Amino acid sequence: MSEGQGSSGNVIAALCSFFIPGLGQLVQGRFVIAIVQFVFAALLWVIWLGWIIHIWSILDAALWRRRG
Repeated sequence: MSEGQGSSGNVIAALCSFFIPGLGQLVQGRFVIAIVQFVFAALLWVIWLGWIIHIWSILDAALWRRRG
């Protein structure tokens, strides 16, 4: 997968997170944040605030940069 912000890998990850919060982070190999975002989105959708986590998940996947 390509590295860096705006890369095709990040676009694919953002699209994955658009459908399921945390899936894009899982595609990027970031398991802990993927689980956190998925669980928070599931819990918050119960009170109709899940869209906040959903948007965070999409932006996080799209803007993430691999360090090193």
